[in-house]
Amino acid sequence: MPATERSLDLAKTAATAADDKLATTIAGIDVSEQLALTDVFVIVSASTDRQVGAIVDEVEDQLRAKGAKPIRREGERDGRWVLLDFGDIVVHVQHDEEREFYELERLWKDCPEIDLGVPKRRDA
Repeated sequence: MPATERSLDLAKTAATAADDKLATTIAGIDVSEQLALTDVFVIVSASTDRQVGAIVDEVEDQLRAKGAKPIRREGERDGRWVLLDFGDIVVHVQHDEEREFYELERLWKDCPEIDLGVPKRRDA
């Protein structure tokens, strides 16, 4: 069963929030067929630890405005990779170096990509 409309709406909202804070890259992956716990991964990167924090805050603010509350928030102390679990979606906000190293999109390459309505990569 593909991702629900609610999940897709939240993912697009998270992507727009990340884009507003000048995220370097933004991708969405429909993991609903592979994971029972969530429908969508939104994977975002930024060039600095401070920017990672700004994106995390904006994503949380925008999703709260839509009635979504984070179930869990991990990794904030280091500012290199913050995971925001909203149940329907999980948002990974990574420093560019972590994104390159862990390549989450490659790990989930068998899952369909989602058009989030924002550019995938910001030109520097």
